[in-house]
Amino acid sequence: MFVRKSTLSALVVATVAAVSFMFAGCAKKTEEKTYSIKVGDNWGATHPMGRAMASVFKAQVEEKTNGHVKVDIYSDGTLGNESDLWNGVRNGTIEIAVVGTPFNQEWPVSMISDWPFLYKDVEQASRVWTGPIADDLNNQFHQQFSSVYMLAWGPNSARTFSSNKKLTQIGDFKGQKFRMPSNPIHIGIVQNLGASAQVIPLNELFSALETGVVDGQDNGMVTILSQSFNQVQKYVYETNHIIATLEIVASAPFMDGLPAEYQSVIKEAAKATTEAAWKDYISSIDSDRKKLQDSGVTVTPCTAEDKAQIIEMIKPLTDKLYAEQPWAKELTDKIKAY
Repeated sequence: MFVRKSTLSALVVATVAAVSFMFAGCAKKTEEKTYSIKVGDNWGATHPMGRAMASVFKAQVEEKTNGHVKVDIYSDGTLGNESDLWNGVRNGTIEIAVVGTPFNQEWPVSMISDWPFLYKDVEQASRVWTGPIADDLNNQFHQQFSSVYMLAWGPNSARTFSSNKKLTQIGDFKGQKFRMPSNPIHIGIVQNLGASAQVIPLNELFSALETGVVDGQDNGMVTILSQSFNQVQKYVYETNHIIATLEIVASAPFMDGLPAEYQSVIKEAAKATTEAAWKDYISSIDSDRKKLQDSGVTVTPCTAEDKAQIIEMIKPLTDKLYAEQPWAKELTDKIKAY
């Protein structure tokens, strides 16, 4: 059968065009693959980290991936307590979580997040946890936990003590029962101050305070408000003994399975989130104090003399920490000098 050259050329061109269109269609489908991120958060949506996760992280990730990565945030322990969230990210059932340091027994270096009286002020803490010290610890963390990435360190709060019993001076600690996190630093502080400690998950704490299982607890004023503890507490002693952090952690298999550009978007969004949260938290401290006072809570500042006395009283704890943790002296000195 005779086919003209012009007809043959036209067939070739048409075939090439059809194949090109087919591959272009496949590429387009690949580019438009969507991903979902469950973010577990044990804190309330009104906490600075909760607000920033919604207004910065979710917004930035969805916008910069053109909606191909969808973020769903579950606050107030909806996906479980802090240990549940940590284990969920670690085993891949939760993509991202905002946690404190539930891994501090496995990775003692993370105890630095709860080191007492470590900073000059909250502004210094913000600089430390959004700078190179945090970046270095992120790398160390992934070496310890290969299935998880540490993305960024945000603010928990400057921790204060609250109680349903009188708490306006150091002597008032004696004989009181305080809920403390499952952390040897927190437990040691309250015991050195003459009180007793009981470990209770955050999502069970309101009930424990309401029913008198414990007299008080230690958290920042922002958390007292976001968890409505001011409804069941009468006194706040503004010790600011720990400026604690909340970490954004991510499942490594999930992150590694994303296109490289989406991984970069998520990492940048996490960093931007913590920077915004620190700024938001610092600006909220004075208004949080006023809200507590307006709700009938007696807020007592910790004077320089009180602070010096507390530091002296908890010296057995800090001496023990330095003796047991070989990394501690170098890292705490580095932070204090930053």
